[in-house]
Amino acid sequence: MVFSSLTFIAFFFPITVILYYVCKNKIWRNCVLMVLSLIFYAWGEPKFVLIMLLSICVNYAAGMLMDKAKSTVARTVFMIVGVGLSVAFLFYFKYFSFLANIFGADVPAKILPIGISFYTFQIITYTVDVWRRKVPTQKNIIKLALYISFFPQLIAGPIVNYTYIEPYLDERVIDPSDFFNGICRFFAGFGKKILIANMCGEILSYLDLSNNISVLAAWLGAIAYTFQIYFDFSGYSDMAIGMGKMFGFPFLENFNYPYTSISITDFWRRWHISLSSFFRDYVYIPLGGNRVKPARHILNLMIVWALTGFWHGASWNFIIWGVYYGIFLILEKYVWGKLLDKLPKIIRWIYTMLIVIIAWVFFYHDSLTEGLHHIGAMFGIGSSAGTDSVSVYCIKAYALLFVIAAIACIRWKPIMEKYAAKNRKLPAPAVRMPGRRVDVQQVGEKLVRTKVGAELSQPMAQIIIKFVLCTAIFVLGLIFLAGSSFNPFLYFRF
Repeated sequence: MVFSSLTFIAFFFPITVILYYVCKNKIWRNCVLMVLSLIFYAWGEPKFVLIMLLSICVNYAAGMLMDKAKSTVARTVFMIVGVGLSVAFLFYFKYFSFLANIFGADVPAKILPIGISFYTFQIITYTVDVWRRKVPTQKNIIKLALYISFFPQLIAGPIVNYTYIEPYLDERVIDPSDFFNGICRFFAGFGKKILIANMCGEILSYLDLSNNISVLAAWLGAIAYTFQIYFDFSGYSDMAIGMGKMFGFPFLENFNYPYTSISITDFWRRWHISLSSFFRDYVYIPLGGNRVKPARHILNLMIVWALTGFWHGASWNFIIWGVYYGIFLILEKYVWGKLLDKLPKIIRWIYTMLIVIIAWVFFYHDSLTEGLHHIGAMFGIGSSAGTDSVSVYCIKAYALLFVIAAIACIRWKPIMEKYAAKNRKLPAPAVRMPGRRVDVQQVGEKLVRTKVGAELSQPMAQIIIKFVLCTAIFVLGLIFLAGSSFNPFLYFRF
């Protein structure tokens, strides 16, 4: 089941919201979300939910044993057992066949449990942070199971750090403005997925990008996929963040307009932020980060980016993709970073997007040979021709889509606010929506919860416009969804 399916929108999610708000007791609310999350996960392949439940139970036990352990060695052993089992499941289903085939064994690929890459990382954040004493052991297995299995972020992220979300497992207060913003965020994400990502996918379905590729087809396919993967994944993240708001979980942003980046370093501060944060906190910093000699720092970066690529899939395409980005990050750090900073922003943007578009070609193809052939065709190497009739047709038929996609990649809010500030003499009246919320602040090593007054909303006219616009996008998306059987989700591959 995916968020953009009619089954989810018409039945599962409304039922979940109703049951959640019918329950007034926070314990029952956690139980409702946990049970329905397990049903959501088991919808497609029930047997794989047992693997997730086993991982939850083992890491719950590991946390309890660490809490009672009297020595650091014992705590470390329990942490390794908990994390090791979860990683072993991930390794077996995702990587065993690939590595076995490298060494000459003919092992067929395993069916990959949906979301195992994401929930395994969340389990790691819990067990490792308990071991580090950054967060107390969770003694309520229902709360831990809810954290791991919570359906909005279960199968595609964002990867939620346990230390951040732990306070909300105990206490959540949702005011009307949170719920309203959550609905609007869900509607907007749904529109991204259906109206842009799926349409870009239709363009790719017309093109043959494995044989006899023209230069135009090679570039058109690469650009269409660049838009598709962004709006597919960021749209899904928007829906997850929106649903989190409706249930009182304030998930952190996962994308920050990455296609406006002016360097590769900047791009990876904006793309899949939760994944970058995980590798920073649990791999890069433990290796020494950047507080080491340049040679070791370069090694650290290459290890992190090789693992980042490998995390996405057991394929040479993904490993090369990760190493490719690692090389450019090293070059920006040690070779041409200062020179790049002196160039005009438009040149820096073109440089960044050229690297990013080429990188997505590795993602699109199933084999390294096809990916390299496609990249070569983009620059006239091995291409069949300069243009072809199918590509010309697609450009004419989908020109408006490309314009809309390009506009949607830009963060317009600060631009509009800056323009409005210049033309507004008096501040617009604001309305206060009732209710209170819980704010979580980092104080030293602890997360401190404080109740604060409800946020001032936007001016009423902006609220109405926002709701009408998001609703219109949602309804239009439903119309498109009802009339089409094409509704893939790219990150199911990873």
